Amino acid sequence: MNTKLHAICDSQGRPLNLFVTAGQVSDYIGARVLLSGLPKVDWLLGDRGYDADWFREALKDKGIRACIPGRKQRKKPVKYDRRRYKRRNRIEIMFGLT
Repeated sequence: MNTKLHAICDSQGRPLNLFVTAGQVSDYIGARVLLSGLPKVDWLLGDRGYDADWFREALKDKGIRACIPGRKQRKKPVKYDRRRYKRRNRIEIMFGLT
């Protein structure tokens, strides 16, 4: 059995919130749990695992712009800021994986 760590970090790569799930659990579960604890920010950078219309809408309702690329099987591609998305390495910095 493995686990998956869902995390929110600030722009400097410092952890703000963590949530652990079983490895086979969808990223949507982690997104739903962490959603209520999001700080007041302008942008949220996330990987494809967090690409869901309901999550994008929830972020929009909080005044947060999503920078999440669409899943490959998505019928209608979503636009995202590719340059901003490259900064997602902050989460890797938080885990010390650089």
